[in-house]
Amino acid sequence: MAIDRRREAAGGVPGRLPPAAEENGALPPGDAAASAPLGGRAGPGGGGDIQPLPAPHAAGGPHPSLLLLDYDGSVLPFLGGLGGSYQKTLVLLTWIPALFIGFSQFSDSFLLDQPNFWCRGDGKGAEPAGVTATARGGGGDLANWTSPPTTPFSTAAWGTAGPLGNGSGAEGGDAPPLQSPPDKGDNASNCDCHAWDYGLRTGLVQNVVSKWDLVCDNAWKVHVAKFSLLVGLIFGYLITGCIADWSGRRPVLLFSVIFILVFGLTVALSVNVTMFSTLRFFEGFCLAGVILTLYALRIELCPPGKRFLITMVASFVATAGQLLMPGLAALCRDWQVLQALIICPFLPMLLYWPIFPESLRWLMATHQFASAKKLILRFTQKNRMNPESDIKGVMPELEKELSRRPKKVCIVKVVGTRNLWKNIVVLCVNSLTGFGIHHCFARSMVGHEVKVPLLENFYADYYTAAGIALASCLAVCPVVRLLGRRGGLLLFVILTALASLLQLGLLNLIGKYSQHPDSELQLKLAVGMSDSVKDKFSITFSIVGMFASHAVGSLSVFFCAEITPTVIRCGGLGLVLASAGFGMLTAPIIELHNQKGYFLHHVIFACCTLLCIICLLLLPESRDQSLPESIPDGEHYTRQPLLPPRRGEQPLLLTNAELKDYSGLHDVAAAGDGLPDRATANGGRPM
Repeated sequence: MAIDRRREAAGGVPGRLPPAAEENGALPPGDAAASAPLGGRAGPGGGGDIQPLPAPHAAGGPHPSLLLLDYDGSVLPFLGGLGGSYQKTLVLLTWIPALFIGFSQFSDSFLLDQPNFWCRGDGKGAEPAGVTATARGGGGDLANWTSPPTTPFSTAAWGTAGPLGNGSGAEGGDAPPLQSPPDKGDNASNCDCHAWDYGLRTGLVQNVVSKWDLVCDNAWKVHVAKFSLLVGLIFGYLITGCIADWSGRRPVLLFSVIFILVFGLTVALSVNVTMFSTLRFFEGFCLAGVILTLYALRIELCPPGKRFLITMVASFVATAGQLLMPGLAALCRDWQVLQALIICPFLPMLLYWPIFPESLRWLMATHQFASAKKLILRFTQKNRMNPESDIKGVMPELEKELSRRPKKVCIVKVVGTRNLWKNIVVLCVNSLTGFGIHHCFARSMVGHEVKVPLLENFYADYYTAAGIALASCLAVCPVVRLLGRRGGLLLFVILTALASLLQLGLLNLIGKYSQHPDSELQLKLAVGMSDSVKDKFSITFSIVGMFASHAVGSLSVFFCAEITPTVIRCGGLGLVLASAGFGMLTAPIIELHNQKGYFLHHVIFACCTLLCIICLLLLPESRDQSLPESIPDGEHYTRQPLLPPRRGEQPLLLTNAELKDYSGLHDVAAAGDGLPDRATANGGRPM
C-alpha cells in the first residue's frame, strides 16, 4: 500500500523519528523535523500535544542545536532553575515594582473623583449640586438627575470614577454631584455660579476637579482625563510589545522607567486640565512598557511548575498597592503631592540597568548565542556553580553556535500561522470581555437604584472592590491548580455569563411580573419580591460577576504569556493587554455620554461571554508544559480533549506523514488487493 510505503520511508531516514498522530485541530506541517516543539511533557491529565524531537542538526546547519533551544529541559536545569540565589533576586526585583504599578493604576479614583459642590458663599449646609430635595429625602424621584452616578470601581484594574456617597461638606446627599440641566429648578442655580466650594471624599483637600472647577459645563473634561491614561496604555502595550521582541526586554524597561519619571512628575506641574490629560496619556504609554516587560521577564525566568505562583505573587503585591492608596492620599492631602509620591518610587528602578540582565530565554530563542554565553557565565559566577555540573553539555554546544546570526521575529508573523493566531485572538476576546463586563457589574453594584447604606461611602465602595479583587486572586490559585489553565478560565467565564444573564433576565422578569400581577402566581411574586429584595439580588449577582470577571481578565493575560512563543511573547502580551484596555475604555466613554447605551453595553458583553465559552475549547492546556520558543513550537501547541481518550482508541485523523501527500489515498482503491483484512485508511486495525 502507498501509505505504508511512505510511512516506512519516513521512518527509515537516519536521524528522524516517525511523527506522532496529531489531535483534531493540529497543523499539517511542511517539515516535522524543522518545526517540532521542544521539551514538552504532558501532565497526568493531558496537556498540550507536543511532537517528538528530531535528531540534532550538525553545527553550522540551517538550525542550531536543539539542546540549546530546549531551554526548560536543558539550559534552565543547568542554571539551577529557581534554586539559584541570583534567580531569586531577579524574581524579587520583578515583584517590588508591582506595588508602584498598583499606585498608578488606581490613582484616578483619587485624582479625578467627582466631589459634592455648591455655590461659594452659600455655606456648607447648602444643597449640593446634582441632589434634588426628593432624592435627599430618599423619596426616589430621580427625574432631575442629569446622569446616574458613576462608579469608583476600576474596570477590573483601574479606579475610574467617583463613588456614590456623601460629601464631606454637604449634609444629607445620597448621590454624587453630577452636571445639572439648566432648566431643572434648584439644580440650575448651582451651575449659574462663577465659583464653587467642594466637599471631597477621598482624603484630599484638593484634587484635579476642584482645582480647575471641572463641574457643570466642564464636567465632560473629567471623563476625557480618565480615558487619556487608558488610551496611553493601549498604545503603549501595542508599541512597546513589538519593540521588546525586536530589541529586548531590558532596554524597553529602562527607557519606560526614565520617561515615566519625566512625564509622571510633569503631570504634577500641570497648569490646566488639557496639559494634565496630555501628560497622562504619555504616562500611561510608559507605564504600559514597565508592566509588559516585567510580566514577560517574570514568566521567562521561571520553570514550568513555578510560573503561575510567581505571577500571582505579583498580583497580590499590586492589590496591596490598591489597598494602601487611601492612606497615601490621606497622608498627602494634595493631588500634586500624591502624584509625585506615586511616581518617585520608580526612581530606584534606574539601578536595574546594571543589576537586571536581559532575558536569557529570549537571547537563546533569537540565536544571540554570544550574548547568551556571557550571561550564562554571569549566572554561574553569581550562583557559585561548578562548571562540571553541565552534564548535558550546554556550554560545548554553545561554543559551536557563536558565529550564528541573530534571528528576530515581529508579531506580524503570526498572521501566517494556523493555530497560533487563533489562540491569541480567542484570548484577546476573553480579555476584552472580562475587563469590559467588570464595569457593568461595578455600576450595578453602586447604581442609583441601589439603596444600601454600606455602599454610600467612598471608602466602603473602594475597599469592597479591592476585597473582591483580592478574593478573586485567592480563588484563582486552587482552581487553576486543580483544573489547569483552560479548565479554570472556562469555569470563571461560565460564572461570569451566569451572573450577567441572571442580572439582565431574571431581575427584569421579576420586575415585569411585579408591575402586572394578572395571575395568582404573578400576584405572589409581586407581593414577595420587594424593591429591597431585588436590590439585594442585584448586588449579589454584581459581586459574583465582579469576582469572576476579574479572574477571567487576569487568567487570559497569563494564559497568553504561556502559549505565545518567546520570540513574539511581548507582542502577544501587548495584544491581549490592549484588548483589556479597550474593555476598560468603555466605562469612561459611557459616563461621558451620561450612561446612554449602558444596558446595550451590558447585553453585548453578556453575549460575548457565551461566545468565549465555546472558543475556550479551542485552546491548548499549558500547565506543566515548557514555554514555546519559536513560532513553529507555538503552532504545535495544539489542544487536547477535556476528557482523556480511552486506551486503544484509534485517532480519527491521518498522521502527519499521511497528510503530506493526501492524494496518495486515491491509490488505495487501485491497490485494494494489497490491503490486509479489516485494515483502515490510516493503516491501523480496529480493536
